Amino acid sequence: MENILSCLNVLRTWKFWKELFIMTLGMFVAAAAVYYFLVPSKLVVGSISGLSIVIGTVLQEAGFVIRVSTVVLIINALLLVLAFFLIGREFGAKTVYTALILGPLMNVWEKICPYTRLLEEGQTSVMGDLWFDLLAFVLILSASQAIMFSINASTGGLDILAKIVNKYFHFDIGVSVSIAGVIICCTAFAINPFRMVVIGLIGTWLNGLIVDHFMASISRRKRVCIIADDTEQIRKYIVGELGRGCSLYEVTGGYSGDRRMEIQSLLTKDEFSYVMKYVKDNNINAFITAGNVSEVYGLWHKQKHHKKQQK
Repeated sequence: MENILSCLNVLRTWKFWKELFIMTLGMFVAAAAVYYFLVPSKLVVGSISGLSIVIGTVLQEAGFVIRVSTVVLIINALLLVLAFFLIGREFGAKTVYTALILGPLMNVWEKICPYTRLLEEGQTSVMGDLWFDLLAFVLILSASQAIMFSINASTGGLDILAKIVNKYFHFDIGVSVSIAGVIICCTAFAINPFRMVVIGLIGTWLNGLIVDHFMASISRRKRVCIIADDTEQIRKYIVGELGRGCSLYEVTGGYSGDRRMEIQSLLTKDEFSYVMKYVKDNNINAFITAGNVSEVYGLWHKQKHHKKQQK
């Protein structure tokens, strides 16, 4: 009974519906990337979709007609069991939704606009060149994966394997995507010539790099260090108006020998701009440095209540 009530409470939250919308939109985009850039060309980039193309093609050559989207659904269903037991319930629950809708969403794109309409006579790829197909697929899928990882979800399939590698071997998420992808890529030797497999491996490597780039951009924060004549005024603004924590350190100037307090705080890009504006508007004499931080763990919260914005 308590579990049912807990689930009902979750359904009433804005966070649940916002993340549901993000996951649906992200998977709709990912499905388009797979359907239009992988399926026609039979490119096997390191993904479950690529593995599904291999299995689907092998089965068709053996006389069994099966859609790639159906194979995607079956493999994802099997991997979901691993997600629940090895990663966690939240990641597993979100991945159940995203993994199971990838195949159906590919069918939706097929109904809206079959890729055969986009192929010119004699072509086997939408862009007319395998390299352009590869780049289009990697860029679109990487953006979708980064958004999913940022809300502790995934696009299913390969992302489940990558998340397992990331959790238990502590590799960056992009490296984890590449490791799992290379293994899958090698299955393409069953249906593709050596050249196609190499293109797929390059795509897998690019996918890992671009996922890391997008992840760093999404989670980037500013480590701000401030030495000022009125440190207390700035501290009150950061804590009271922005709702952020900060640390105070006593420092001694190497040139002047003066002792002052330095403020250090982690802020979003917008919050940093608020601090800079506050210092300027109040004519506070301050020395400020800031650097990018790509990952933050612990008690730092992504969103804070900003009193200043409500006034």
